[in-house]
Amino acid sequence: MDLELRHLKTVRAIAEAGSLTRAATALGLAQPALSAQLKRIERALGGALFVRGRDGVRATALGDLVLDRARVVLPAVCELQEEAVRFARDGAAGHRLGGTHGPLLGGLVDRLARAAPDDRVTTYTSWSEREIAQGVVAGRLDFALVGVCGESSPPEAGRLAWTEVARDPVYVMLATGHPLAPRPHVSLAELADADWTDVPGDGCFGDCFAAACVRSGFTPARVYETDTASCVHLVQVGRAVGLCRATFPATPGIVTRPLAGAPLLWRHLLGWHPEGRAAGRAAAVLGHARDAHAEALARSAGRPPTGTGPETGPETGPGTVLRTGPGTGPGPTRAAP
Repeated sequence: MDLELRHLKTVRAIAEAGSLTRAATALGLAQPALSAQLKRIERALGGALFVRGRDGVRATALGDLVLDRARVVLPAVCELQEEAVRFARDGAAGHRLGGTHGPLLGGLVDRLARAAPDDRVTTYTSWSEREIAQGVVAGRLDFALVGVCGESSPPEAGRLAWTEVARDPVYVMLATGHPLAPRPHVSLAELADADWTDVPGDGCFGDCFAAACVRSGFTPARVYETDTASCVHLVQVGRAVGLCRATFPATPGIVTRPLAGAPLLWRHLLGWHPEGRAAGRAAAVLGHARDAHAEALARSAGRPPTGTGPETGPETGPGTVLRTGPGTGPGPTRAAP
């Protein structure tokens, strides 16, 4: 006989009642039936669990061992069952979001939480767009928020449904004391002698950036690949320049300028499984993502956020386009800008 959870519950009930008669009453069984069941449990476990006496029963050493394990196993299984029921009930109404690093994900979480405070929202972040997309394919995530360079295809394009949330020109980050900082826009060729800083990523933006530099007549002399905070620091102290989204928030010591001619573009995408549990909510989530982007653009430009849809960019000049999607924060040369 294999040991089952109901057997552990029986052993616990006998120990708590202190006698087979009282335990049988608590379990709704006849006392002989409970005695027979206990004998089967003891045979399965290899020895007696209780010593019967005039005043009832007491656990043997083996019984104490089994009871100690039961006190751990039974609450854990109960918790698992409750969590599964809660997930089945609330999970369908909630949102499991995955995204690459950047404030877009935070803005979307904020809007979803405001729209439906009782819905559960969970997040997962990674530098890897492919990892996020694979999480949606596997059913671990409901939506993916990623970016791709220009017209590049998103990851898992044949298995997920993707919609463009926004299309932004790529800006350059400069220290406030940089000679080009006063300019309304900057050409890539004017940065031929600069050192650059970037964050890791598995998309094609690094290749797109390198190709744009070659078209402008140079190859970057040095690229510091590091985390986002360090990228910002290297720009602030004038050690390097970096690339960012048009929605990059105002940051002390840094100015952002559009690249003349918009040699690089960034598309923000929302992806989901067309047969997944969240497919019916995609339109609503897409709307919230676009509103989050509009709010980020307004903050970047120093305007009060409206949260009501498309906004024009913070600056005019070459490369400025209408934006209708999310994304803030630095994303220099390899990951989402």
